[in-house]
Amino acid sequence: MLRTPIPTAPAADTVACTHSDTTARFFRALSDPTRLKLLEFILGGERTSAECVEHAGISQPRVSVHLSCLSDCGYVIARREGRKLRYSVGDPRVADLVMLARSLAADNASALGCCPRIPADGAS
Repeated sequence: MLRTPIPTAPAADTVACTHSDTTARFFRALSDPTRLKLLEFILGGERTSAECVEHAGISQPRVSVHLSCLSDCGYVIARREGRKLRYSVGDPRVADLVMLARSLAADNASALGCCPRIPADGAS
């Protein structure tokens, strides 16, 4: 009796993302208001995680999760200095992107405020 092999899915690290998938993920990392707030803070210059905690006004573990996401996605770079981590912008184009997004959001504030498909509280 001949058996047909069962196809297996490729390993996660070998599956290529489509351009649209990658771009959507790129923006999804910025869709959280706390991550965006932290990123904008870091755009002002290198920041320690303690400074980020103070600025965000949330617990250190939650800030660490958000900073890890920003770092994993390439928005910021973490640099260890003794026991401290210092965060800086990984690519200067990020500042341009944030400024453009703010400008577009301001120009479309009325439409964004009325959009029934995107919750106002940032939840997805």
